Amino acid sequence: MSTNAASTQNPRRNSTTLGALWIVYGILRLVAVILLVLYAGTATVMFGALLTRVVDYAALMALFHVLYTAAIIVTAISGLFGIFAGLALLAGKSARTLSLLAAFFSVHDLPLGTTLGIYTLIVFLA
Repeated sequence: MSTNAASTQNPRRNSTTLGALWIVYGILRLVAVILLVLYAGTATVMFGALLTRVVDYAALMALFHVLYTAAIIVTAISGLFGIFAGLALLAGKSARTLSLLAAFFSVHDLPLGTTLGIYTLIVFLA
């Protein structure tokens, strides 16, 4: 029996598993957002300690804050889309758009986000 025949026999099973994995991934991303916000001061002090010998440290510190804020926003968006896509997949609704958005925002996150994102892209774009 080929793998295509096995997956076409019960397509609901794959979407249920995929939905559960997206919910777990989304929760992990939202926990990461909470930790990023809680430890923002520590990260700022640690990055600032590296700038003791730099001439224009204020510009680099401003860039650090912009990039750190962008990382928090992307992580939060990734987590929210992951949870929404997982809930839609578990409900049996057409979750193609949500799943593709979740996959797009999660591909940068090694190893779980990349694996889940690439698999979702293959499933919904193939």
